[in-house]
Amino acid sequence: MQENPGLAIQPLNSTAFSDYGWMLGKPFPEDGDVPRYRNDATDFWQEHVFDTGPGGEHEVLWVNYRSASPLVNSLEKHLITQQAIIPLTGELIQVVAASGADGGPDLSSIAAFSIIPGQGICMRPGCWHATRVRHGEVSGVMLTRRSTTADLIGHLQHEDPMKESAISAVTDIVLAI
Repeated sequence: MQENPGLAIQPLNSTAFSDYGWMLGKPFPEDGDVPRYRNDATDFWQEHVFDTGPGGEHEVLWVNYRSASPLVNSLEKHLITQQAIIPLTGELIQVVAASGADGGPDLSSIAAFSIIPGQGICMRPGCWHATRVRHGEVSGVMLTRRSTTADLIGHLQHEDPMKESAISAVTDIVLAI
């Protein structure tokens, strides 16, 4: 019997992550139609136009991640909004999967990415996900939809039914941390 080596954690790059959303933190675009500005003091450029979905309000959350468990036993997705995550104090491991025909996670599409400070991701609506750290605590910034946060908190604290998110139990996902 062969031991399962676990789900490999790959470095983040825009091509590998494109099935799930967008990589943030790409180099300054030297040409093209991207709004950008550069001088001796600063550079800035449009990285992504965030979409909260119809009628949504943007919200910036400060998040402290502490789960270093290699076992992933549930995934969540947000039905309406994109969700961006940017680590500030260390590496995050983002597990992602596409939605299957039944709306649940398509485990054949599962992947795990290392996101280091200076990078970030923005997941599409419907992208199943879970976040891990290798050890300790990592703080990050999340951009999301205000009503989606309230919906998720209501479910997690009071078991209210969710309208904007879903959580699915999964088995046999072990990260190669």
